[in-house]
Amino acid sequence: MPGAREIGLVGAALALTGGVACAVCYLRKTREPEKTEKEELNEDGSRGEHVHKATKTDTALKAPVITEPRTAGTQVLVLGLDGAGKTSLLHCFATGSLEQDVCPTQGFNAISINKEELQIEFLEIGGTEKLRDYWRMYLCKAHVLVFVVDSSDPERFPLAKRLVHQLLSADPCLPLVLLANKQDVPGARGITDLYEALDLGNVGDGHRLSVIGTQVKKGKSEANAGVQDARDLIIEMIDHQLCILK
Repeated sequence: MPGAREIGLVGAALALTGGVACAVCYLRKTREPEKTEKEELNEDGSRGEHVHKATKTDTALKAPVITEPRTAGTQVLVLGLDGAGKTSLLHCFATGSLEQDVCPTQGFNAISINKEELQIEFLEIGGTEKLRDYWRMYLCKAHVLVFVVDSSDPERFPLAKRLVHQLLSADPCLPLVLLANKQDVPGARGITDLYEALDLGNVGDGHRLSVIGTQVKKGKSEANAGVQDARDLIIEMIDHQLCILK
């Protein structure tokens, strides 16, 4: 990928860069180094100590209390069916690699990423049927919705499609980043197939929709290019949203 990225798309555009396919619908800026933090939430919803190392992902069955209004927050809501790889992707967002096993989220998982003066809060909610009831409760706090799909499991595409459309119907102005995860698995569908299978052409204008192919492998010293692109795009989206609100 070039150092300076300034790509504007009027609709949802699909591109293949360095073996990683992505559709980017926002301005891409020069990637700057950022520091990341792992954040743990106490049972009462308060923030615990920040840990700068990669640590085992913690989960909690109790929903964390989030008090910031949308106009002042920088929250990214990370959703997707169980087994899609949400926790592993968040671990890579926070540390840049996946050097240890992570347990699937059985409840709620939160991390924060700092870049310059911008602190972005990522909240992941598990994807089991029981936990999906919590999804809509947190839409009003989110500035960006990240939905992760296991691209190697087409049998669950119809369910993922229904859930994505329900979420966007509940909040049609919420920007969406859809991650077609597990691109390294044999038989995985590409982002064009996933775009069509989930009928993403009918979720709204392309200015708020991005689709990126991702993959996570344990032991890699650096994150996959698609994961890096997704993280950078989310940061740019949050920055863009905050500029609109000012």
